[in-house]
Formats: sequence, C-alpha cells, structure tokens
Amino acid sequence: MRPNYTKIYHDMLQQDHPDKLKDPKIKELLKKLNTTEDVLNFNEKIFKQSKESQQNNQKLKTYDKKTMLKLLQYQKKHELSTSFMSKKYKISRTTIAKWKKTFEEEIELASGE
Repeated sequence: MRPNYTKIYHDMLQQDHPDKLKDPKIKELLKKLNTTEDVLNFNEKIFKQSKESQQNNQKLKTYDKKTMLKLLQYQKKHELSTSFMSKKYKISRTTIAKWKKTFEEEIELASGE
C-alpha cells in the first residue's frame, strides 16, 4: 500500500507551517504528489535544507520504478552520460548502472527501438 503523501504533507504543514497552506501554488502542488519525484520536488520547494542535511538525506533516498524509468529515459533521449546524471540528480553512478541493467528491456521498448 502506497502512503498518502498529500495527506501527510497537508498534516505536516497544518501543524508546523499553517501560513504555507494559504498559498494557492502550494495547494495545487499538494494535489499532485503521485511519484517519488513529485514528493522530492515538493519537499525541496517547501522546506529549505542545509547542505549537511541534504547529504545525510541523500543516503536514505529511494525511488519508485516509474521515477527510475523516467530518469533513464531522459538520460537516453538526451544522450547524457551516467556521470552527468549522477551529479545532476545526486545519485551514485553505481545505482544508475544497476537501474539500467534492471530495466534495460523496458527502456528499449519505451524508446521504440
């Protein structure tokens, strides 16, 4: 069962930052928390983190299949290196390589080759 991120973030904001819930942009973003990528982007926009906190949180990140495939398809479409993707999204090169190996067939099917 998938967590209800909309409810979780709504409750968090209501408790700690009720003023942010008045912003129509935040309300709209709250409704669109469907993928891991959406949650990470929302979290980054709402809660600014220190460098140290970002580094510690990076070790605990997980990605759903949909987000992994989206990143790999983006990489392939734009012919980006694994090193570039690693730096841009702060994901280890080893992790990206594992994803490529795991989803090789699905990436090929999605690109229509």
